[in-house]
Amino acid sequence: MAEGYVWTESYDEGTVGFIILGAALVFIMVPGLGFLYSGLARRKSALSLIWAVIMATLVGMVQWYFWGFSLAFSKTAPNNKFIGNLDSFGFRNVYGKADPEAAYPELAFAVFQMMFMCVTLSIVAGATAERGRLLPHMVFLFVFATVVYCPIAYWVWAPGGWCYQWGVLDWAGGGPVEVLSAVGGFVYSYFLGKRNESLLINFRPHNVSMVTLGTSLLWFGWLLFNAATSLSPNLKSVYAFMNTNISAATAGMTWCLLDFRLERKWSTVGLCSGIISGLVAATPSSGCITLYGSFIQGIIAGIVCNFSTKIKYYLKVDDAMDILAEHGIAGVVGLIFNALFGADWVIGMDGVTSHKGGWISHNYEQMYKQIAYVAACVGYCAVVTAIICFVIDKIPGLQLRITEEAEARGMDEDQIGEFAYDYVEVRRDYSQWGFDSGNNQEEDGEEGEEEEHEMHRLHGRQVDTTTSSSGEANDDISHSEKKANALPSTT
Repeated sequence: MAEGYVWTESYDEGTVGFIILGAALVFIMVPGLGFLYSGLARRKSALSLIWAVIMATLVGMVQWYFWGFSLAFSKTAPNNKFIGNLDSFGFRNVYGKADPEAAYPELAFAVFQMMFMCVTLSIVAGATAERGRLLPHMVFLFVFATVVYCPIAYWVWAPGGWCYQWGVLDWAGGGPVEVLSAVGGFVYSYFLGKRNESLLINFRPHNVSMVTLGTSLLWFGWLLFNAATSLSPNLKSVYAFMNTNISAATAGMTWCLLDFRLERKWSTVGLCSGIISGLVAATPSSGCITLYGSFIQGIIAGIVCNFSTKIKYYLKVDDAMDILAEHGIAGVVGLIFNALFGADWVIGMDGVTSHKGGWISHNYEQMYKQIAYVAACVGYCAVVTAIICFVIDKIPGLQLRITEEAEARGMDEDQIGEFAYDYVEVRRDYSQWGFDSGNNQEEDGEEGEEEEHEMHRLHGRQVDTTTSSSGEANDDISHSEKKANALPSTT
């Protein structure tokens, strides 16, 4: 009887475990983004953003397996400067070592990089906030991943890419992840158009606790997002870990102080926004710059990104989740700091990478390389994304935006058919939920009449629990009605 094939190639177990753990923690960022976006939106569209973020990840996984990895990291296209080839289509021959000296299988690397693209698409999904149809957006994301993300990932991370060969410093994705998601999301928001302004009166995030939870999950995952990019548990991974924390801490403090000067309140949303800006800035720089450089970087990112939230008003684009300010601008800050504070001894901490560094190491030409790289990423992404949006919006059945009536009802009702908070949806028509008042009255008699009366009483109150200034129950129904009418609704 013939024996089966046994794989005999050996790997470093610690390195393989480190990469897989890194991939798992990067995945944690996906629900983190979902909770963040959901909390920042209004209640009636809260669930749709969680759905959009998770589905964006599923689309990314399928695309990456289908041909994404091959286009971004094909090992058989060493002379291609722009994009890989399709030799690894469907993970064909993506199994063992891509290089005889590698300590891990190529499949582990492919899985880790897959999560990077999934996070990128999840960030872009925030552009659908409160008015974007979900099916067309998923089609958009698949195309975006193929013709925008994969080429730029190849530019800077594949050995044959022109940015890689030119010596551009981008540690964990300032270009492919942050700048692309921001520019792509901003252009998509432009094509969607503004939300109905009459529905934005007294707008504010519906659940700041969820915003905080989402930010915490993002920070947790981001630590390995940056640290595990070393692909080995070495000094450089620890250094990137610490750089990430310092940048996030100083950026969070800075943003919070800037908001305090205006409102004289310590804004939790402002704190979370600052932390995210610092984490984004650390993405391209945490494995390149010094620790004190990260300290300064966080402060600069907090200031620049805080004021960059006004860009959307100047350009008249409804960037509901501030993707451009918190991801795009912060990503650019991190890439520029690579030129300013990039040190050759930090870059070489993995014992493998050799680079001249930035100004600290007297490599002054690094600045124009970083600026050219940013310009190439922004320009290519903006133009190609605009073309994708224009074409998809013209396809019957794939119009990007929901109707005005659907926007008024909310994305959850129009696109999902479920609600994040069913217990506060009592104002909706119970007859649509299958409540048969006639049968209940015949079967239950007086008890059924009382139950129906109670439902209609609750239906008439329409008390928006998210806008109430106190959490105390009020037994006086007439007083509750007056209170509800006096308060503006956030839904």
